[in-house]
Amino acid sequence: MASINSTVSNDSYSKPIPIHDEELKIHKTCSIAGPGNEFVIIGDNKYYRHELMQAFGGTFTSGLTPYPKRQIANAPALGLFATHMNIFVLGLIFAGATGGSIPNAAVGLFIFVGGLLQFLAGVWCMVGGNTLGATAFTSYGAFWLSFGAIFIPGFGIGAAYADDPEQLNQGIGLISVGWAIFTTMLLACLFKSTLSFFWTVLTLDLTIILLAAGFLSGSPKVMKAGGIMGVINAFAGWFETYAGIATKQNSYLVPKEIPLPDLSRKSKK
Repeated sequence: MASINSTVSNDSYSKPIPIHDEELKIHKTCSIAGPGNEFVIIGDNKYYRHELMQAFGGTFTSGLTPYPKRQIANAPALGLFATHMNIFVLGLIFAGATGGSIPNAAVGLFIFVGGLLQFLAGVWCMVGGNTLGATAFTSYGAFWLSFGAIFIPGFGIGAAYADDPEQLNQGIGLISVGWAIFTTMLLACLFKSTLSFFWTVLTLDLTIILLAAGFLSGSPKVMKAGGIMGVINAFAGWFETYAGIATKQNSYLVPKEIPLPDLSRKSKK
């Protein structure tokens, strides 16, 4: 008889649940045990099936994940709102809704909502043990802070390129290439997530790629395409935000996530 540490319920955390080796069914992604296959074993921990939650974009989780032990608020919902509010405004700007200029009010949004608020959401994800959320939100929060700084005269960035504004566009384009690579890396971690979650990060990646190409090429059409994709991404991100805050207790409309197919499973001959 083997004993594996278990997180089974609010009343019995850390109680070991014995299992019989002959009951164990080995799978590539996890192990299933119990007479009725009611246990799921992930690593050295054993859980009841009902204590595992599927990948869920509203909490920035990918794949089967145990319910968190810490009773804290859903910080990823805040981070998703913050970044996609900025992307919505920036998308409208590049799509031509403001004639191509960045309003001063948007700069404050970049700094305090997409930057500070999202960075704090990432820190709260660290406290909650959400590595993916912490990495994404603190990184993108820092991006929005640095992007907003470009348009604040006190930083002197715009003045440094006053004689050659095209060089500023080239610089932003190169920076955007780096962020596109980073976003693609995050996207690769979501193949076991949900359809809407994957779509949100995919459209974000496409937005950054198009804007990077637009800044580097100087093509207004490519920039406009990037802006339109940004608006599409904003609505995808807001869906995930709503999914993260809507519950059966506060809403009659609770989104149902569609998990992506498990490509690691192969049919047995």
